[in-house]
Formats: sequence, C-alpha cells, structure tokens
Amino acid sequence: MKKTIIVVCMVIAVAAGVWAGGSSEGESARDPDQLRVALLLSGPANDQGWNQVALQGLQDAESQFGISTAYSEYVDVAESEAAFNDYASQGYDLIIGHGYQYGDPAVRVGQRFPNTYFVAIESASQSANVASYVLAAEQASFLTGYIAASVSESGHLGIVGGVEQPSIVKIIEAFKLGAREYDPDITVTDIYIGSFTDAALGQDAGISLADQGADVLAHVANQAGIGVIRAAEERGLFAIGDSYDQSSIAPNTIVTSNIYNVPLLVLTAVEHVREGSFEGGILHLGMELGVIDIAPFHEMASVVPDAAQQRVEELKASIIAGTLTVPLVESRTQ
Repeated sequence: MKKTIIVVCMVIAVAAGVWAGGSSEGESARDPDQLRVALLLSGPANDQGWNQVALQGLQDAESQFGISTAYSEYVDVAESEAAFNDYASQGYDLIIGHGYQYGDPAVRVGQRFPNTYFVAIESASQSANVASYVLAAEQASFLTGYIAASVSESGHLGIVGGVEQPSIVKIIEAFKLGAREYDPDITVTDIYIGSFTDAALGQDAGISLADQGADVLAHVANQAGIGVIRAAEERGLFAIGDSYDQSSIAPNTIVTSNIYNVPLLVLTAVEHVREGSFEGGILHLGMELGVIDIAPFHEMASVVPDAAQQRVEELKASIIAGTLTVPLVESRTQ
C-alpha cells in the first residue's frame, strides 16, 4: 500500500540545542493519560545530521503537544527488536525507529503489541500498526550531484555510504545520475564503509577517494560522514553534506547538503496517533510536501557557476511539479 501524507497547518520551530542522551521523561510526574513516544537512533543524537534531525522532531513534538518522550542512541540491528519490545512493554503509544534497518523488527514486535503504533523511517515494512515513512531522498541527491559536478575541476567525484542498503544506495545512485546530468563523462567513485558511526573510517574513505583524484567528496553515512567532511577539509577539497545543513561543520568546505525534514515526519506521526488517524502502510514523501530539499550555498555561492545555480532551480521546480521524476535505483551500479 502506497500513500502520501498531506501535511497542512504545521509549523516547526527547529531549535539549535540537542539532548545529550537518555530519556526526557520523569516517571513520578507523568500524567497517566499523556501520550508517550519513544525514538530509536542508530548513532549519537548530536551527530549534526541524520540522528539529530529525528531527535529535533521528538523535541518539537514534546513542546507542541505536551507528550512524554524518551529515546535510545546507538541501537544496532541486533538490539532493535529488544528495544522496541522494551518500550512497548512500558506502555509507550508510538515508537519510531529512525532507519531502514528498524522496519522488520517493528513488524515483529507490532504483532505482539497490536495496540501500540510503530514507525520505521526509510524502511519498506508495514502492517496494521506499522508504517514506513519513505523519504524521496534521491530527489535532493540528484541536485547535489549536479552541483558537485559543476564545481569539480578534476572531473572526478567521490561519495561515501554507510551500510549498503536500499535507503543509502538510492541516494548514492541518484548523486551519480545528477552528476552525469551536468557532465556525462564525469567519474563518480563510491565506497561503502559498513558503518554509520565510525568517523575515522569515514575519514579514511574520504582520503582514499581524494588519493584517487576526487576533488569533491560527498557522504551518506550519518556520524561517519563527519570524517568524510574532515578529509575534504584536510585536503582543501569541496564536500557535500547530508541529512542536515552541515555547512557549520566546515563553512569553507561544504558547498551544500541534502536536507531531510524529519522533524515534520515525527510531528505528523504523533499528530496521527493523537487524532486516532494513524494507519499502517508505506508512505512516500518528497519535495512537493516540503520533506526533501537542499541547503543554501551560504559562503560557497561564489564557487557554484551561475548557470548551474539557475539550472538547479529549474530541475527542482520540475521535480516539485512532477514533470521530472528522479529514477529510484536501489541496487548499486558502477
């Protein structure tokens, strides 16, 4: 079942701070009728990327709706079913797994807790009480691939992925397609490092790509991607961020970033549970709903050719209008 969430009249106040970890709720003071929402993260909550934007959504929902919240960091695949089960056993109403890997565990636990609602972001799993929110992240990556190609002098780009899974592969393959939209002869080399948290491994991969001749480095690797950015900074190269406007990490290195409005997804899921309108299924969300975008160029606007900037705006408008469909490629290509 494929659906699209229509989000209206929702205002998101994105704060700058993040929690250091653990739970935000005080059990002794909790209203027994208060909605309880928990979040599972694959890495640190303050990663300035994928996990941070999800936690921001949880914080926004707590502020906007007065819910009781908790979250867990560094929940790997082997621990995820137990984590879902633990929160469900404690009586949490909605449990969100922020990543593709949480889909199947959510379905298994959902069978045991039919009155609990589960969301897996970027997954492809579903049941009566489990929804997968699939981001059309390939739309942003197509545009950032085009931008990366426009600022490259060597004609060679590098991109680092975390775990090789469909939700990551589709972003990397779209980056390649976008780069080739600008220059059909460009070389794009990808490396999957098998980790979303090992920044040192990400940095090593970035240095390896630089040594191969890549002069623009991109990543889809969460916390490990910070290492890729550091490698670009160290070598005096350009970089493309992911999940969050990462320009603050390296203002003279990051040209732009893929933006995923995960706070909007979290707020929407909470609102549906509050309203009693939550439905299981697979929901696809893209630029037309404001869920996907790319970051401003900030200080790097001067390095992107004017013609490329104009063309990116045209491509973005076509994506939003539905006249351009970025291919969804979930298997790795050369």
